[in-house]
Amino acid sequence: MTSVLLVGECDDSGSLGQPALQAITAANRLTDPEITVVIVGDLPPSVSSLPVGLVLGIPKVDESDIGIYEQATTDIFQIINRVHPDVVLFNKSDFGSLVAPRVAFRLGVVFASDCMEISNVDGSIVVTRPVFGGSALADFEVATTQSVITLRPGSFSASTETGNPSVEEFISDVTVDQRASVLDTIEESREGVRLEDANVIVSGGRGLGGPEPFSVLHDLANVLEGAVGASRAACDAGWIDHAYQVGLTGKSVTPDLYIAVGISGASQHMAGCSSSRAIVAINKDADSNIFKEARYGVVGDWEKVLPAFLSAVRDIKS
Repeated sequence: MTSVLLVGECDDSGSLGQPALQAITAANRLTDPEITVVIVGDLPPSVSSLPVGLVLGIPKVDESDIGIYEQATTDIFQIINRVHPDVVLFNKSDFGSLVAPRVAFRLGVVFASDCMEISNVDGSIVVTRPVFGGSALADFEVATTQSVITLRPGSFSASTETGNPSVEEFISDVTVDQRASVLDTIEESREGVRLEDANVIVSGGRGLGGPEPFSVLHDLANVLEGAVGASRAACDAGWIDHAYQVGLTGKSVTPDLYIAVGISGASQHMAGCSSSRAIVAINKDADSNIFKEARYGVVGDWEKVLPAFLSAVRDIKS
């Protein structure tokens, strides 16, 4: 049996986020998992049907502690000492990236970040994560009996199973004196569907030739009620912000439909979108690697193919 403590986060609407459901899938890759989920903040109704044994709620993060998470770090550390899990899983979010290594330091155990696979091999935990700036993947065997791991969102499909867990509120007996405080916050302006949550993604790469064609991608994404993505090459060229980057050093996504326009299909990019249910490739180079990964492919100049494709989609949607 493998005891797993999974720290889940809610989205802006107060619902349990997709990364938490993906982490449940990851936990179930382990041998005979016994899963406890910790939710930060108000417990959404959906936690009562999660396919886990126990759900614990800890107080939501105070506004003065946002971005620092001193109290949440202490609360989670206390829970770990109560539950004694073999593995502690966080999402690679702002919260997880800050809290997870601090928890691992307090425990004196291995910390592995940005993991894309997790499994048991001969009784040990083995994780797969990017190395050398994202140019390769490597397997690591955890050398301690306990470990803290952050998972890359989008690397696993979201769990659709249901259960009947016990649900409890965790009351901390330690109040942290904050050593730092937040003076100001600036929220990122965002319109439309979040890239990580989109069922349809239209991505552009170096083959587009410049920033202007991304307006056509936005038009197509809007018609399909999806989001726009990009390859690292397009982002590095300054054609679109890095927030749109899909790939090993960007975001991992799992849409139902991924449309790749002018993207060659390098392994670094495919690592971020290969879990898509269907990939459609549009590229004028018939030898591009993207066609080996795509379910459907169109060999042709995007300037001729994409407008016709957009027009056809509009006709179908009208």
